This record gives sequence, structure tokens and C-alpha cells, in this order.
Amino acid sequence: MHNTMVVFLFVAVVLVTGCDKNVYFTAQRDVDETGWNMDDKVFFDVEVEDTLQVYDFFIDVRNSVQYPKANAFFFINTTFPDGSVAYDTLECPLADVEGHWYGRRTGRYVDSRYVFRRHVIFPRTGRYHFEVAHGMRDTNVVGLKSVGLRIEKFEGIN
Repeated sequence: MHNTMVVFLFVAVVLVTGCDKNVYFTAQRDVDETGWNMDDKVFFDVEVEDTLQVYDFFIDVRNSVQYPKANAFFFINTTFPDGSVAYDTLECPLADVEGHWYGRRTGRYVDSRYVFRRHVIFPRTGRYHFEVAHGMRDTNVVGLKSVGLRIEKFEGIN
């Protein structure tokens, strides 16, 4: 019985870690769930050494089931190693018109992942700085728990 448990745990660890073999970068940043102010940005710094690899970018959103809206908008500013900046806006639909969450619900939170950019090649090596702020009409948004950036190596046709 003991050997069976060891084998099971080994297989479970391999399966869990094997699923993320293409992840180049992933990080989550908590925001103030009781009122995330539009001026409070979250930051991600990504060091890039390969300018030939193709990547897919995703934004991860965790919201409470008490989040009062069906979507969320985010302003995403990317500062390149040479100091130039790209400005983007991303809409993330979180629930349908009847209020059913699209993401995976665990307890009082819902986790969702949205495509931000596909098939991106970094133009130069160095540090890329990403700033994310909510882009909602309300100055303070209640019910968002965290925002994440995920960058995966693209290795095939999507």
C-alpha cells in the first residue's frame, strides 16, 4: 500500500508540473477587494533574453461572487527596454446576462483567464514592465481580488 501511494503522488506531481511546461512567466497581484482605486496599478517585470520565441499573453482575473458587474475592463501599459510604451485596453466578460460566472468557481471566488495577445515576438532583449489598472467607470471597484499576467511559449498552430 505504501508503494502505491508513493507512485500515485509521483504521477500527480508530474501531471501537475507537466501542464505548465510552456509557461514562461506567471504572477498574480492582489488588489484591494473592498475598493480597488483606478490609480492603484499592479506591476509585472519580465526579463526577456530570446527574441525569436513566439509567445501568447493572458490576463488572469480573480473576482468574488459578490462582484456586481458582468465584465471588467483593464488598461495595460507595456514599457519596452528602450523606454517606448504600448497602451492597450482589455475587456474581460466575467458573467452572462443572467449572472452565471464564466470562470471556474471555488468557494466565494471565480478564476478566469483571458487572451491578451497571441503570437507575440519580443523585439529586443531586456526588461519589459507591465502596468495594469482597472478601466471601469467607477473610481473604486469592489469585488476584484487579484489580477495576473501569464506568458506562455507558443509551440504550434492555434
